Amino acid sequence: MTKSFTISDIRHAFPILQESANEHPLIYFDNAATTQKPASVINAIDTYYSKQNANVHRASHHLSAIATQRFEHARATIQSLINAAHSHEIIWTKGTTESINLIAQSYGRSNLSAGDEILISLMEHHANIVPWQMLAEQTGAILKVIPLTLDNQLDLTEFDRLLSSNTKIVSICHVSNSLGTINPIKEIIEKAKTVNAVTVIDGAQAIAHLPVDVQALDCDFYCFSGHKMFGPTGIGVLYGKESLLNAMPPWQCGGEMIQRVSFSGTTFSHLPFKFEAGTPNIAGVIGLGAAVEFLQQLDREACRHHEEKLLAAAQQRAANLPSLELVAQSTNIIGLLAFNIRGYHASDVGTLLDQQGIAVRTGHHCTMPLMDHLNIDGSLRISFAFYNTIEEVHRCFDCLEKILAAPPSHTTTVTPVLPSIDELTVRLLASQGWESRYRVIMGLAKELPPYPENNRDDNHLVMGCDVTVWLSHQNRNGILSFSIDSNARIVKGLAMILLSYYNGKQASEILGSDIQGIFKKLGLNKHLSPSRTNGLRAINQKILKIAETESG
Repeated sequence: MTKSFTISDIRHAFPILQESANEHPLIYFDNAATTQKPASVINAIDTYYSKQNANVHRASHHLSAIATQRFEHARATIQSLINAAHSHEIIWTKGTTESINLIAQSYGRSNLSAGDEILISLMEHHANIVPWQMLAEQTGAILKVIPLTLDNQLDLTEFDRLLSSNTKIVSICHVSNSLGTINPIKEIIEKAKTVNAVTVIDGAQAIAHLPVDVQALDCDFYCFSGHKMFGPTGIGVLYGKESLLNAMPPWQCGGEMIQRVSFSGTTFSHLPFKFEAGTPNIAGVIGLGAAVEFLQQLDREACRHHEEKLLAAAQQRAANLPSLELVAQSTNIIGLLAFNIRGYHASDVGTLLDQQGIAVRTGHHCTMPLMDHLNIDGSLRISFAFYNTIEEVHRCFDCLEKILAAPPSHTTTVTPVLPSIDELTVRLLASQGWESRYRVIMGLAKELPPYPENNRDDNHLVMGCDVTVWLSHQNRNGILSFSIDSNARIVKGLAMILLSYYNGKQASEILGSDIQGIFKKLGLNKHLSPSRTNGLRAINQKILKIAETESG
């Protein structure tokens, strides 16, 4: 039975929304990356492991029978959700990424040859680009890209021009994870059929927001991930038409996907098990089934209307921030807002919002070709789910206004003389709380010595950072000095700590030093986000690698 939409009841169903982050009430606006999980999903997984744990399909005992029943019930639940013709057209995978790889390596390797063409779009996630690049390299096929209009919709005129008798696969996202654009996939599928091209739809961003009917769409394949629709991580769905799946060879081999094995040959099992080698993610499947049942109890139209109101409120507040630059969006979008703020790197803003308990996403969002096309290195992305509130939207933009109104706490002009690491440590530890400390670190960016312009090239880029970082060095009579620059203030500030610690030392001193002790004393290991920690570690490792080379 469908429940009426009551935001307080919905929020109560998600335990994590009652928690805090950095001593503030949690505001979770990173739903395009992963959604939170209702208690019913958590309980379903807990019940399986605590009361029903057994392998599926293979045993004759009671626990296995219960586990198998719940496992296959979840498959039927997914079939109902997307209106597949048969439950065996639902293949369990780890997620959208594995689903697309399965199609590329099973269907693609078997059916494409040199000169055949694969069409994707400029707005695709890396998971819907790289597998097709690999397939093109393996088969000699040609990968072609549908461009975008000025408002970041698919250019259907160009799509018509690119579509030809050579087109064998058209693989398009239902919704863009970076722009929120809802693509006209039914029209695209109909056009693809005129040249007998197989259609693959990446539904990762659509499945939690839009109704999906694969028979009405008449797509050949549709893929999505459980964790983006309030289910567990590590579980996903590949829907494929029965005739195509039957004709495709297995992608992975092992137990479960066979009928008979002998040393003279193997006979493979029927659908769906032909594509489900090994012990599956049983708990994940059961949890995903529970997530779908949770969604099916809701008024999905009311949920969508609520998300539209959240987006409208965010757009209105954004319009009142002169320095906020929206990434161009079409009018047909899900609840997602992508923007940058003049004078700030998105990563810096995201860090300061995090200190207020507001979780957003910054970076290229696994759409680097799109970011190159937009001539930006990333964006700050706010993405909504039906459990978010209008009050949270206003709280987020209140914090953005506060960030823009408050200058960094330290305004020392650029100087070629680095402070000592002891001086920096005292200065940082004197800051009360991590919001204040972050501002001091960002203020340190103004003290970073100028970076050599001729070393702003790919050879000096530090790989492993989520922002652009250049690192170069000089060796004067065995004494090393490093220069660092970045497009993010927080990284430049953290670089000051590294330079103050390492510059002026011999290579052997650097290799024998203990920068981790400084990080621990300052609390960096505890308070930096995982991406920022990885970036700082990457810079440090590059410095150590240089010292190792210079010492030899």
